[in-house]
Amino acid sequence: MSRHPLPRILPALDDRTILLNRLAQELHPLDDGITWFTDLAAPERTAVLTVLAELCLHARATTEDAPEATARSGIRPTHTPAVLLARGHLAPQLHRIATLPGNEQLKSFRLLIALFTVADRRRRERSCTPTCHHPWHHLGPAAPSA
Repeated sequence: MSRHPLPRILPALDDRTILLNRLAQELHPLDDGITWFTDLAAPERTAVLTVLAELCLHARATTEDAPEATARSGIRPTHTPAVLLARGHLAPQLHRIATLPGNEQLKSFRLLIALFTVADRRRRERSCTPTCHHPWHHLGPAAPSA
């Protein structure tokens, strides 16, 4: 079995990871997340996309989530990140999406947030009960935007 380039470990629960979880749980406005993402330098955007890919794997995203994630993301099914996601072999495709060039990064961000939303929602519904102890599932309501 070949190794995929993304480790199946949970990234540190730092400010960036908390924000990504808040976006996926719809506790923070996506438009604010998009503004934050687009204001980052290209290498930092790639780092964010890599963390998002890891979070998708941690939330147990599947290739079958691709159509719903693509629809939620607002990108076309013919856009490169959506085509890659639909191909199967999820971990290597997520790595490819995370490392797409700058002109594809915003589409990749939108798609990976949507995929994380779909997978994490399913995981919370099936695996997390009201006694869930995952700190990323207890982030509270969104703070008001300035």
